[in-house]
Amino acid sequence: MLEGWARQQSARFLRAKTISPRLRLIKRLAEFTGLYPWQWTPAEGEAFIAHLRSGSNPIQMSTARTYEVTVSLFVEYLLDSRYEWVHVCMERFGEVPREVFHEGNSVLHTVEYEADPRRRPLSYDEIQALFDAADARPGRIRGQGRKGALSALRDAAVLKTIYAYGTRRTESSKVDLVDLRRNHKTPQYGKYGSVMVRYGKSSKGAPPKRRTVLLIPEMDWVTDTLDHWLTEVRPQFSPGKHPALWVTERVGRLSTRSINEAFVAARRDADLDEDLDLHCLRHSWITHATEFGYPARFVQENVGHSHASTTVIYMGVSNEYRNTMLEASLKNRLGDCWDVAP
Repeated sequence: MLEGWARQQSARFLRAKTISPRLRLIKRLAEFTGLYPWQWTPAEGEAFIAHLRSGSNPIQMSTARTYEVTVSLFVEYLLDSRYEWVHVCMERFGEVPREVFHEGNSVLHTVEYEADPRRRPLSYDEIQALFDAADARPGRIRGQGRKGALSALRDAAVLKTIYAYGTRRTESSKVDLVDLRRNHKTPQYGKYGSVMVRYGKSSKGAPPKRRTVLLIPEMDWVTDTLDHWLTEVRPQFSPGKHPALWVTERVGRLSTRSINEAFVAARRDADLDEDLDLHCLRHSWITHATEFGYPARFVQENVGHSHASTTVIYMGVSNEYRNTMLEASLKNRLGDCWDVAP
């Protein structure tokens, strides 16, 4: 059954990193219940979710929904007459698979945003503190006589670049030197005027989405960061002809895990909230670009969201910005009366 379901998903061009966790979840459910899939009932599914919600590390609502959807997809495959599993199970075991999760016992999707509310955009002061901490690490490492100062310099540059362009971790890891592009509208930024993202987040078996991310004037300081990395630091890694923008000491491509670790180290040194993660830098770019006054459509396309509603849930604009928008709206509506004292 699992092999057939895996083949079905592979035929849809779903990636291994999507298929494998699904198969593991089905095995977990089978182990938890001690039953075969054709013996599962809604009661087993409910007990499984209740178990995962208990203990010191309960799953989040969004995770529970993902698990319920995954089990439902597997059962849907078993019940599909084109695969004859119903006939086989009835003939051999006298039982057939049945629906495990339904509207009455599964998480309903009632709101757009269900992620952990502790994840949020960083304030401007927090961004500065994070980067100051990252910049301080190379000197501290040298002072302690340890290896890793070059890697720390690279890590600081990576974090700044992720924030400056608002890219995802995988997109950032897979950027190559040739992806740094000029923008004829901003020639002063040289080859850092835009970044071609060739490995954007894909969905439903589709290939990676491509987009061009434009550097905005408020982030032009990153050109010095990138120039220093490319001309002074990267050559010390002896990368040869390696195409990656970010390379390791062993001349490999910097992994997403290493980028995460760089953020965690800087966050810890800056004494920032432990609930902040690397993706919060993307939230920060969206929020700050909005506060800088860029149109919503530009922000949406620059970060590669298919729907404006997705971009909106990333925002956490300040009260000052909202009050400015309120004032502008009132002035536009009331005209000169707004400036007349009562």
